Amino acid sequence: MELHLNNSVGLVQTRTIRVVEQDQPLELVCGRALGPIDVAYETYGQLSPEQDNVILVCHALSGNAHAAGFHRHTDRKPGWWDAMIGPDKPIDTNRYYVICSNFLGGCSGTTGPSSINPATGRPYGLDFPIVTIRDMVKVQKLLLDRLGIKRLLAVIGGSIGGMQALQWMIDYPDFVKAAIPIATTAHLSAQAIAFDAVGRNAILADPGFCNGQYHGHQGPDRGLAIARMIGHITYLSEEGMRQKFGRQLRAGNNYQYDFNSEFAVETYLDHQGQSFVERFDANSYLYITKAADYFDLQKDYGSLRNAFAGVKARVLIISFSSDWLFPPSQSQAMVDVLVANGKDVSYCNIESAYGHDAFLLEVKTLGPLVRCFLHATYRPEKAVVSCGPGGAATTKAYGQRVRIDYDLIESLITRGSKVLDVGCGDGELLERLRRDRSVQANGIEVDPAMVLECICKGIPVIQYDIEQGLASYSDNSFDYVILSQTLQTLRNPATVLKEMLRVGRKVVVSFPNLAYWRCRLQLALAGKAPSLQDRPSDWYDSPNLHWLSIRDFDRFCRDQDLKVEARIFLANDRVCRCRPLANLFARQAIYLVSSRWGGYGKDRTCGTIHRKAAIRGL
Repeated sequence: MELHLNNSVGLVQTRTIRVVEQDQPLELVCGRALGPIDVAYETYGQLSPEQDNVILVCHALSGNAHAAGFHRHTDRKPGWWDAMIGPDKPIDTNRYYVICSNFLGGCSGTTGPSSINPATGRPYGLDFPIVTIRDMVKVQKLLLDRLGIKRLLAVIGGSIGGMQALQWMIDYPDFVKAAIPIATTAHLSAQAIAFDAVGRNAILADPGFCNGQYHGHQGPDRGLAIARMIGHITYLSEEGMRQKFGRQLRAGNNYQYDFNSEFAVETYLDHQGQSFVERFDANSYLYITKAADYFDLQKDYGSLRNAFAGVKARVLIISFSSDWLFPPSQSQAMVDVLVANGKDVSYCNIESAYGHDAFLLEVKTLGPLVRCFLHATYRPEKAVVSCGPGGAATTKAYGQRVRIDYDLIESLITRGSKVLDVGCGDGELLERLRRDRSVQANGIEVDPAMVLECICKGIPVIQYDIEQGLASYSDNSFDYVILSQTLQTLRNPATVLKEMLRVGRKVVVSFPNLAYWRCRLQLALAGKAPSLQDRPSDWYDSPNLHWLSIRDFDRFCRDQDLKVEARIFLANDRVCRCRPLANLFARQAIYLVSSRWGGYGKDRTCGTIHRKAAIRGL
């Protein structure tokens, strides 16, 4: 096997180290003590002289410390996340020092229920104490202490590994610079707990379980296989299963009219169950799924807002559209709370048919997000980065001035202010403001490709449809909110503007002017819907839902009781000085507006009502 052909880290070795001695046991969340504790782990790459390049990768239920590379030349498969970890891969071992350990309660070298109980001289079985995600993270921290690691550049994990990443950024805020929780949740839903319960009952009901002491003879293989089948169904999606299997039969076209597996999906699940039995321990399955069930940040800390209050890490949360085990709504709930707490958070929901398993399979879309986020976190001062072919981070020269409207918007922004760009595109405007005006920049963007560009630039960005409101942002949480060349694409611009004025003290709005003379001429002479030069499109593929003029927006501001603090009109690439004729000669307009009556709060309505109330008060 030519290991180098796959940009592999090559041959690797799983090491084991004792992190807790028997005479000084670790106090667990359940109230029991455990010792000794050994941890199996692997490392890839080289530790930098500054020790600032360490990434901890946390595995999911069926994973282990072997995340990348090969143990032997004869191995058929590399580590479970080899597609993501290695030279020039998203988690680049030419740059980062990567550590992955088998978590507490596992069955791949770290102390778990199949380990020898020193009190009895036989495997713990059900005598092993119940462990939690928090216990797993505490043991990982002890491992890093033993290895002399003083700080993590990032902690990354999917599914249960994502729960560990969340716990890391909560429990060790000064130790973690960045966190990437993927396809995970702050607590399991009742449905997810139910699936876990059915899987555990399949194991417990197997005659071979023997109260957990099945080592040395036939164990609960059938129960464990069924548990794996049930779990595996939750990792897939209906669309993915339909595309892969449909109603295809294993052999032939006729039904056999018996109870043997004959549909392709049945034989696939049989294979998954059998292969799992050959490499996993049934007791570990019981303990790990129970740890996932107990994970509940809201219960543990009183509220999710309390849980995230002390987080200092940059956070990138990633979900997948077809993941019904940990659906995007659960990721969005965490994002909302981090936003409300004013944390540096980015979010992207990846379109995928792979369901929950997408975090293992969607390397082409997941990889660039992880690569760019890590790059911007590790060396933010060296360069502005963008995404080249394949999502590779590439250096880009600073600020070629090609957007005069951005220059003019920049002139309206006070140095050092907090700025939210709604519909921020590729983040170029925010990048300029951060560089030239030292602003605290945040973005909202619905296009995933543009979200990636913002992440490459190190800009916190939330993939979100602004038509749904800005409920996660508190009143007056920004000095400026920007809506650049987006107003005409909104279905409900008045509602969006109202929300922007609630969360920001001032709003900058720019839009193309339909009354521009070229637009009028095109409509009058060609009889064709106008298309401005910087937004060429036909009527049927235009992003614009509304066309407005400068006079239209002035009337809108009066109707909405908005105070216009500044107007700038552009004719091609220069400022239009002829203000009385701006509606004819300006190609686009830039407005700085604020609420005439002191802003919109969550408990307020529109400015007109405030004005009437003020008159009554007089």
